[in-house]
Amino acid sequence: MTFPRFQLITAFVLAAISAAADDEPFRPHPDKFPPIGKAVSHRGELVFVDHVNRRGGLRLHVDDFFREMPPHPFAMLPYGQIYYRGAPAELRDIPIGTVLYGRFYLPPDPKTSAVPVIKNAKLGAPRENHAILLEDGPSLCLREGKAWKLTEVEIKGGMGHLVASLDRKEGGDGLGGEHKITLDGSTRIWRGRELLGVDGLIADKTWPVSGKMTFEGLPVHLGLTWHDRYLYQQFHAADIWLDEAAMKVATERQRQIHIRHIRHRWLPAWVDSVEHGKFGEATVTATLFGGMDESLYADFKPGIGGQMCAAENTLRTYWQNHDGMEGQIESVEKADGDVPFGSSGIQIRFSMNLVLEGFRPGRIVRVRPNNWPKVKPPKEEQIDGLKDRWPSPDIFKR
Repeated sequence: MTFPRFQLITAFVLAAISAAADDEPFRPHPDKFPPIGKAVSHRGELVFVDHVNRRGGLRLHVDDFFREMPPHPFAMLPYGQIYYRGAPAELRDIPIGTVLYGRFYLPPDPKTSAVPVIKNAKLGAPRENHAILLEDGPSLCLREGKAWKLTEVEIKGGMGHLVASLDRKEGGDGLGGEHKITLDGSTRIWRGRELLGVDGLIADKTWPVSGKMTFEGLPVHLGLTWHDRYLYQQFHAADIWLDEAAMKVATERQRQIHIRHIRHRWLPAWVDSVEHGKFGEATVTATLFGGMDESLYADFKPGIGGQMCAAENTLRTYWQNHDGMEGQIESVEKADGDVPFGSSGIQIRFSMNLVLEGFRPGRIVRVRPNNWPKVKPPKEEQIDGLKDRWPSPDIFKR
């Protein structure tokens, strides 16, 4: 199956991703988009998330097997991109246990790192813990124009396994070769617009009640998750998409979730320059971050009103609809030629009557055109929104 519209990374970026990183550890500059070729590839299971701060932990797959080590903490770079089921996503969208593939760097500034800085890598744990790209298996396959080839299914007592192969070398960005993957009543099987289970395919005689069925390399997409023999690199199928139509339905649902999320929280960017006028007036030039749905970028047009608010590196804002500055989008320019990964290549000039302290070169902002909702973000997503995340034991009286 091929999905041309999901080729979200240009040819020059794909070439860079496949290139090996230099031996010397690379640390990105805090206010520059780093070269994707300098990032290090890792894959692992998502074991916990702090979606508000865009960070979490992965049980990494290192040196060809899962090591018994603590989960590897990671943080998304401000311009880091997340994909789930072939569409842009947030960490909150991805179930715990999902096998993810990422590209990582050292922290741009260890002093302000949102996760612990690893000084001495033990048991093969990598020092790179800031992600510029994080994606699940279907997203990676769609981006590369690949699909798993299903050759066998064996069922016994409503559970069993499948045998499938993927034309990719082991290591680096993803799994490759032939794998025996378990399935059971928890496995979601998508066919066209149907959501089925193993029992559903047995009932309509697509799969046998018991025994084996072979296929001649049937193209499928697989969403992999934790297996109790993870130490031996075995996986369980959380989701199976049996055809192109099923995958497109899942992608579209995730795309719509993403669009709603960004429209309510505004599109992130960083400030390139500020032209100051009289009495606090200013025009801010900012570059919109990449990895968003194209329909969101299309809403930014010259001559329309909008609003800009200050954000931190986790993309959290204060009371954005109240603290953000109203203004006008003066121009929207699309860069010609190669655009670094992390950038949309779209630069806007935004004029306002009163510039904020947070609107300085290199700082992160969020911007909305006036046709997007002007709302306050949820309390827990605001900077200093919840000073005490959990209540103290004092609430339990003796």
